[in-house]
Amino acid sequence: MLLNKNHERSRERWGLLFVLPSLTGVLAFYVIPYLDVVRRAFARTLTGEFAGVSNFCQVLENPAFRLASANTAKMMGVSVPILVVCSLMLAVPLQKGIQGGRWFKSGLLIPMAVPVASVVLLWQCIFAKQGFLNGILNLFGIPGTDWMNTEYAFGVLVFSYVWKNLGYSVILWIAALEGIPAEINEAAQIDGAGEWVIFLRITVPNLFSAFFTITVLSLINSFKVFREAYLVAGDYPDESIYMLQHLFNNWYRNLDVDKMAAGAVLSGTVLFVLVCLFWRRWEGNAADI
Repeated sequence: MLLNKNHERSRERWGLLFVLPSLTGVLAFYVIPYLDVVRRAFARTLTGEFAGVSNFCQVLENPAFRLASANTAKMMGVSVPILVVCSLMLAVPLQKGIQGGRWFKSGLLIPMAVPVASVVLLWQCIFAKQGFLNGILNLFGIPGTDWMNTEYAFGVLVFSYVWKNLGYSVILWIAALEGIPAEINEAAQIDGAGEWVIFLRITVPNLFSAFFTITVLSLINSFKVFREAYLVAGDYPDESIYMLQHLFNNWYRNLDVDKMAAGAVLSGTVLFVLVCLFWRRWEGNAADI
């Protein structure tokens, strides 16, 4: 008995030793910098004096922050559902083993391997005022438009996001679909259930945990579209694609560290609360099912 306890303690010590480097990295590069950002959010940049909530008030009163927040929320609200639904609709037939499915899955993953600079060059060739898309429209007598500097820029950005992340989401859905026991579907087919009934009553309920994971990852990836928007349209793009990252980048260039820190804390807090509420609601629905 004593030997077993000593063996367990030894394993725990070795486990902590293996975790220590990763834990040190997380503390050094994530936790401590975030705590420093929180500290700066309540201080003045030049003097370092405690400023209370004045930085947060200035940020909330800033029209650019309200515009960027609305556009970022709109981007998340539009692009994430499109990505989740489209990737699931593609994953279902691919998981069943359609002809040419392997080649199709490989093709879906290509956008993830393409560097951002190459993607931006591709969008410039397609959506520029003298680009490929306007050339096609002109062939049919339709006047072209400047896609990246008008209200159409938001649609282009949504398309770019879905195109970039579709393959990754499809692979996650396929992995979740593979985890559903085949015996359940076979039993439902014997009972006379059709494909649509099996999908709604068996497949969807068994994908609840995967749905949460894919949705959260999609939300996180939706913040990364700033790179494409910034490289294509610069510091001050069309208002429809002016995101929070544009504002933070401009604040950084102007050394408005206090505003940048306050805005980051506000954005992070709102996102964290939304994810927690979504998780709580989703867990409740999963328990009911």
